[in-house]
Amino acid sequence: MKTFFNHLHAQHQGKVEMFRGALVPCFEVPARADHVLAELQRRPLGAVLEPQAFGEAALTAIHSPRYLRFLASAWDQWVALDAANADKDILPSVWPTRTFRTDIEPDNFAAKMGLYSYDAGTPFTSGTWVAARAGADCALSAAQAVLAGDRAAFALSRPPGHHAGADFFGGYCFLNNAALAAQHLLDQGEGAGIKKVAVLDVDYHHGNGTQAIFYDRPDVYFASIHGDPRTEYPFYLGHADETGSGAGWGANLNLPLPRGTDYATWAQALETALAGIEKFGADALVVSLGMDTFEGDPISGFKLKSGDYLRIGERLAKAGLPTVFIFEGGYAVEEVGINAVNVLQGFTNP
Repeated sequence: MKTFFNHLHAQHQGKVEMFRGALVPCFEVPARADHVLAELQRRPLGAVLEPQAFGEAALTAIHSPRYLRFLASAWDQWVALDAANADKDILPSVWPTRTFRTDIEPDNFAAKMGLYSYDAGTPFTSGTWVAARAGADCALSAAQAVLAGDRAAFALSRPPGHHAGADFFGGYCFLNNAALAAQHLLDQGEGAGIKKVAVLDVDYHHGNGTQAIFYDRPDVYFASIHGDPRTEYPFYLGHADETGSGAGWGANLNLPLPRGTDYATWAQALETALAGIEKFGADALVVSLGMDTFEGDPISGFKLKSGDYLRIGERLAKAGLPTVFIFEGGYAVEEVGINAVNVLQGFTNP
């Protein structure tokens, strides 16, 4: 299995985030991806490659041009306000909520940050755009490898992506790598017989951005197994009654589970998700591979153990679909490499 690694990911390194009413050191750190890379070097499953560079059209297939322009220019705008800002990360402080307009981009920088974000836990740094842009290339390169005939490929990058919507960031995410990969499979997949794609999100936190992007689409099936949004981030999306709208009705499946869920219960939800994907008739699969379902994760609440991830990989392999794996969350830093590579190993050597 080819791995496309973002060598620029460490350029995004937030200092602090808002967590439970306090500014704390960021949970989403460069060591996350580095531990996965080290484990892949210890247990090689295939080549680790630089991603191909893709043009802006691949990004605008998912994200709005206005949003992309903001991401690309945000740091320069921030420093232009005050040269001392070069030593500070950007955190939003005001947001448009119900009844506020979002169609007009404000001139005020703080208002722009609020327009394009939804939480105060996602710092924007001097290297955020560079890292996120290279991460998108990793996701697109992994999709391209599958289109070229590989059974599976892995995009190893950070920041993660599944909380990012078409025109907003949050949850540590800026560009939605899973959505970009899924769209690329559809746009370029005619010769490979790919007309329908499924996105399976196994991160502890609901992939609200991915759901929102594809919610009215009949060609992408989104299935997510996650912590119950009544108590778990991102709170406002991910309920079981969200099944799609318009042409996409029936192509969205949410499987929220309570804190404390163990592997036996989680695996039953996986079977339900894969049954839905099979019924949908997907020709390819994108997996948002979040490892924060692990029992030792500091900001999550499931009880999966390291050995369980081998079984997850084995079960995904049995689905028999060309598969793109996208690295998402997982904040038990010392174990994240073992757990992620266990999935890939289980898939590669079932």
